[in-house]
Amino acid sequence: MSAPAPIRVGLIGYGVAGRVFHAPLLAADPAFDLTAVVTSQTARLHAAHPDATAVADVDTLLAHPGIDLVVVASPTPLHVSHATAAVEAEKATVVDKPFAPDAPSGRELIQRAEAAGVPFTVFQNRRWDGDFLTLRRLVDDGALGDVRPFESRFEWWKPSPDSSWKSKTGSVDGGGILFDLGAHLIDQALVLFGPARVGHADVRNRRGGRADDDVFVVLEHESGTTSHLWMSAIAPVTGERFRVLGSRSGFFSSGLDPQEDRLAAGQHPGAERFGASDLPALLGAGSDLAEVPLARGDYADFYRRLAQSLTGDAPLPVDPRDSLAVLELIDTIHTLNRK
Repeated sequence: MSAPAPIRVGLIGYGVAGRVFHAPLLAADPAFDLTAVVTSQTARLHAAHPDATAVADVDTLLAHPGIDLVVVASPTPLHVSHATAAVEAEKATVVDKPFAPDAPSGRELIQRAEAAGVPFTVFQNRRWDGDFLTLRRLVDDGALGDVRPFESRFEWWKPSPDSSWKSKTGSVDGGGILFDLGAHLIDQALVLFGPARVGHADVRNRRGGRADDDVFVVLEHESGTTSHLWMSAIAPVTGERFRVLGSRSGFFSSGLDPQEDRLAAGQHPGAERFGASDLPALLGAGSDLAEVPLARGDYADFYRRLAQSLTGDAPLPVDPRDSLAVLELIDTIHTLNRK
């Protein structure tokens, strides 16, 4: 029996999201064919993906013959309009997180996809960070016992705002660090500990401009866990990536999963040590602490799962209603911050 024909992909956007994440992961997976890309960076595209066709706009992409899947990797303010066009063209659709700038527009987009019978999912790649995969296993196995406080951070040191759209765009249009990093941190907390309400939120813009850059959020989960989430662009000294305190033991890890940096450096996702990490992690209680090897990170698993879903009966890699729950919490945080 011959292998099934690859899923032909149209990619909208060739900035950081499209160029660093989606295009390399798609190109590395034989289940997909990166067919066409909406970009003006034709030379840059062809240097990395010589068989892909550069097209000028979304309408041209959707009219391109044989496109099976559309991946929306444009700036967040354009996500809804681009994803809506893909859904109305009856194309399976992936949208980079956050998939909308607010919960109502995200909810309407999901409803449109469901009414059209179109597979629709969100690229929450940080579910496949090695440290998170390790922590998720420990939580699921009960190794930590009942988790009380859960602390999670994405912090870096960029004391001056850059010229990116994320720094120049206000929160009403999907800009700022809460949408950028918070969409990961909140999603991870909900995956681990279930539904939550906002207990406290402190959203600051400390560098000037329109975008928030220093945020602290407390989520109170129905399961009893409290999540403390930090995201900051102005941290000259960063805290632990995860600090998780359970009734049996605690888990601590530092540093960031290496996959993003390796993709940005041009490393192939199939390289032997692509997702491997030597970052420090400890498990235990009191003075009885032992080093824990981190699981291999695997962003490519998102697209492997998507291929299985599109060609068989497997579930989508991310339920879009999970990502909608993230947007609902972000909306609440912004509302609290404006009072």
